[in-house]
Amino acid sequence: MTALLTTSVGSFPKPEYLTRARTKAAKGELSSDALRDLEQKATSEWIRFQEEIGIDILVDGEQYRGDMATYFAENLGGTEISGLVRSYGNRYYKKPIVVGELRRRGPISVDWFSFAQSQTDRPVKGMITGPYTMMDWSFDEYYGSRTDACLAFAKLLHEEAVALEAAGAKYVQVDEPALSTRFDELPLLVKAVGIVTKGLRARTVLHTCYGNYNEIFDYFNKLPVDQLDLEMSNSGLDLLERFKREPLKKEIAFGVVDVHSHVIEPEALIRERIEKALTIFQPDKLFIDPDCGLKTRSVDEARDKLRNMVAATHAVRQAHGLT
Repeated sequence: MTALLTTSVGSFPKPEYLTRARTKAAKGELSSDALRDLEQKATSEWIRFQEEIGIDILVDGEQYRGDMATYFAENLGGTEISGLVRSYGNRYYKKPIVVGELRRRGPISVDWFSFAQSQTDRPVKGMITGPYTMMDWSFDEYYGSRTDACLAFAKLLHEEAVALEAAGAKYVQVDEPALSTRFDELPLLVKAVGIVTKGLRARTVLHTCYGNYNEIFDYFNKLPVDQLDLEMSNSGLDLLERFKREPLKKEIAFGVVDVHSHVIEPEALIRERIEKALTIFQPDKLFIDPDCGLKTRSVDEARDKLRNMVAATHAVRQAHGLT
């Protein structure tokens, strides 16, 4: 197997034609079938782009999603969706509301995974918003307990993970951006993610970003997944020394480009970051990707960041005889 595999976290920016179409659909000016056709077109374009630049493990780009929690909630029973709630800065989302017993009405992301996988011979990740984040980013008007709500989400998301694997997913990623929200609830998160990943033969990944990693570091090796996907470049690679002292006992997907910056990192800088990672991690355990999803960047910015990331990785492979 090629070492230093490249991948991405999940989301890509939507092309302008799809952004306009989603606005029209929200106003009732475009049919759901017409919108889906455009979402498939955008997904296919991103699959082709990833293939063209040489990414190894692809993502569907989440062209069919708005907010990551809202998308899953609106496809579950027992939920309603609020009006706009401020997330941060000038960004807003519609927050899920748990109003009854949570239930999975059917596949949520499986059809989109299958469509994306049909467009390529390379592996495409299945991607699930994690149970802790689903709980933390929702209003609960039914369970009355963060633990009960989290574990209820976990059981449903396990069903989704099993369905993704059955559909052919070789990688199943659980996104937990809320991981470091409450340090006292880390045991709950570990338990909930373990429910989601239990029994899966697919490689399992947990992605998190922009938390106080030093505070949650002791839990990294407790997370019941094969691979940990971390934002690293935005924090200046400041965890590397700690990883040297306290080794990670699983694979790592190592973020090498900052998704909250308009700056296009030059290939030389990305190579330097990968070389630093190689002083700590074995090449076959090290995956290279952006810090987080790229949906907040423009299409051109996202493409340029990914191009440089892949070019830098290929250069490092060649320099180390890993091709």
